[in-house]
Amino acid sequence: MFIYYYEWGEAMRRKDDQKQLSIKQAVIKTILAEGFHGASISKIAKAAGVSPATVYVYYDSKDAMLRDIYKEYSEDIYTYVVKRVTREMDGKQLIESLVRSYYNYITEHGEVFYFVEQFSSCPALVNNCRNRHNRSQVGMLLDDLKKRQVIKNVDNITITALMFNPVKSIALQPEVRPEVKSGVLEDLIRMIQDALLKKQP
Repeated sequence: MFIYYYEWGEAMRRKDDQKQLSIKQAVIKTILAEGFHGASISKIAKAAGVSPATVYVYYDSKDAMLRDIYKEYSEDIYTYVVKRVTREMDGKQLIESLVRSYYNYITEHGEVFYFVEQFSSCPALVNNCRNRHNRSQVGMLLDDLKKRQVIKNVDNITITALMFNPVKSIALQPEVRPEVKSGVLEDLIRMIQDALLKKQP
């Protein structure tokens, strides 16, 4: 009987999705406040309202925890973007959708985006986290457009830098009013379309 209750209790701890979500949210908040080195397991546990031992139920170490959460949320960004485009869109529509979706993700999920950006800028941490399925899906969309002669045959690294890096610059300026950002974003979309789309006969 003791073994039954022990195993059941351990299973419940492992499957407590809400508790794991609290830990992930605490990781992001603590990292943004304290930095990677200042965010100890004990601080993260306290912010999540759990014990340090509970954190280790979900993650083997601090490094493993940070990498797992980074992988999940960096995937989420591209999942969000990919879900909003379809193969039926023409080049102009697809570029607009990609740019707007990326901008909307940043404005709607600011803390998560800041965490991913901070992690991405630290080579020692991001070294083993380069497999991004949905980023590849964006690349496949771009490859398809190039194959169909819709956009110019430019390397996807250049295309994604041209589309996404300026969006970050616009979205991450807190002193600029939303209506001003909206106008700048419209201009940016047109500029990217002009730069990437092939002239149709």
